[in-house]
Amino acid sequence: MTEVFKFGDKIIQCHEIPALLTRYQLMPQFIRGIILDSAIADFTCTEEERQNALKQFCQQRQLPSEQALFSWLQSQCLTLEQLEEQLLRPLLIDKFKIATFSPKVESYFLKRKGSLDQVVYSLIRTQDPGLAQELYYRIQEGEQSFAELAREYSQGPESRTGGLLGPVPLSQPHPAIAKLLSVSQPGQLWPPRPLADWYVIIRLEKFIPAKLDEATRRQMIDELFENWLQEEVQKIKQVVIERAPSTNPVR
Repeated sequence: MTEVFKFGDKIIQCHEIPALLTRYQLMPQFIRGIILDSAIADFTCTEEERQNALKQFCQQRQLPSEQALFSWLQSQCLTLEQLEEQLLRPLLIDKFKIATFSPKVESYFLKRKGSLDQVVYSLIRTQDPGLAQELYYRIQEGEQSFAELAREYSQGPESRTGGLLGPVPLSQPHPAIAKLLSVSQPGQLWPPRPLADWYVIIRLEKFIPAKLDEATRRQMIDELFENWLQEEVQKIKQVVIERAPSTNPVR
């Protein structure tokens, strides 16, 4: 068999590499890289993009001259071509993302919109059901403000903000709270209800529907890309594991 590496008395051969990658928990990263190499094969960067990437890298690394750059390359056992390949790879991946997943953004956004909508709400929590009922009546009758009572009586970190939480995605609060908020109108106050070890009083302050703006569009593209990549990694990883020899990979 062809010898790949030799470290002292240890010899690593080609057929042993998959088991080694699995042992060192590098298999997912390795497979991810192979998949992305194939995905970006048809994409290219312009000369301007190449120069800008190299210029930005030299500024970040404080390499003020060509001599400093080549000294750094030598210390890292890299060629200029290899460095440029590393620097341009994220740009190529981004081009692949946009070209592949932009057409799918609108439909994906509609599926995700329910968890992207945001809310601002007020919360009081206490372990005393009698106190919870009393606080609810005080707020309902206008005797004291929600914020005042939350600061004095709420037993969670929300007491520091007068009970006010958000804006947060509707998917972030406890599912029972999220369900309640999803059917609330702004200003709607809900009577105390048990939740785990607490009794909670909730009021929706503001509902902020998600919009497909540029930032959200970018988020959707990134999510679609990661979902696709994870699926591809799992497919190949399973095949590699099934084919990998069960013998000790290093001797």
